[in-house]
Amino acid sequence: MWKIESDRPIYLQLVETLQQQILTGVYPPGGKLPSVRDLAAEAAVNPNTMQKALGELERLGLVYAQRTAGRFITDDRERLEQMKEQLAAEQVQIFLKKMSEMGLSRQDVIALLERAEKEME
Repeated sequence: MWKIESDRPIYLQLVETLQQQILTGVYPPGGKLPSVRDLAAEAAVNPNTMQKALGELERLGLVYAQRTAGRFITDDRERLEQMKEQLAAEQVQIFLKKMSEMGLSRQDVIALLERAEKEME
């Protein structure tokens, strides 16, 4: 679940992992997140680093804090859908750029996707 690499800041990787978990329903809308200490222990990182990542998720509007009760996932499903679409669009752009760098045409990419879809069925 937690895959930390040395090529990028740890807190950004934590943000991405938690964001993915929120958007895929590991942590459902309105649900309570584990404590900073528990998340940090699970990810094998310093609690301050996890705190920084959670602060970024709050800034993004995915998480909110209640002073004595902890942190919760937003229950704004429209916001969650927007975020999911935004992340998906970013991944598509990265994919298309890589395919273009490999010299593949639009038709080549479409054919590859159609083959892959059939193989998954």
